[in-house]
Amino acid sequence: MVLRQNILITGASSGLGEGMARQFAARGRNLALCARRTERLEKLAAELTAAHPGIKVVTRTLDVTDHDRVFAVFEEFRAELGSLDRVIVNAGLGKGQRVGTGRFDANRQTLEVNFVAAAAQIEAAAGIFREQGAGHLAVISSFSALRPFPGKLTAYAASKAGISAFVDGTRIELKRRGIAVTDVRPGYIESEMNDRIGRNPLLAKADTGARALAKAIEAEPRRAYVPAWPWVPLSAVMRVVPAALLRKFA
Repeated sequence: MVLRQNILITGASSGLGEGMARQFAARGRNLALCARRTERLEKLAAELTAAHPGIKVVTRTLDVTDHDRVFAVFEEFRAELGSLDRVIVNAGLGKGQRVGTGRFDANRQTLEVNFVAAAAQIEAAAGIFREQGAGHLAVISSFSALRPFPGKLTAYAASKAGISAFVDGTRIELKRRGIAVTDVRPGYIESEMNDRIGRNPLLAKADTGARALAKAIEAEPRRAYVPAWPWVPLSAVMRVVPAALLRKFA
């Protein structure tokens, strides 16, 4: 396993991003953290450096829909840390609404953040890795990328299916350059995005999910369902579930 010392995480001020930052800090990694909420980001950075004095944590305010700023911030992080060894494209949105109910604004924003903005982050990371001749790109997609979903998940699932396809193409493109690419597909993990789920036996605790994510990303597979149980077996089941039953997952 290659040691990736300098790790960039987008959407790091809360949820899965914050959880992964804590996990990698505990492993002694340097972190480049960015998100829109500056106060929460700076508080997290201070907490991590106090708990792990040997690491370096740098932060930037970043709205990932500002695509030019994405490229600039990634370059600033590389300059500050000396290199970027792993980039985790994590920033995402889950505010889709039922199609045809007058809420195209919510669906458009979900698609723009989860697909277009994620593609911009992938481009920025891939450009840096090409110049360095090495690196690991991990993109947080979703279990919902497997199948189309109805209801409020329609735009969200479509955005995740799209970015997973983009990741697959990127992997093929970069493999011959020695750059690893991982499509990470979490199931239900406690986070602000999943608050709407309520009580659900499949919902993993935040700490459990963060540990599973860090472990999966460290292994650098081409694809990872996280946590492995029950999402690996469910991924096989989901491929053959009749479309009429998909509403239960939505």
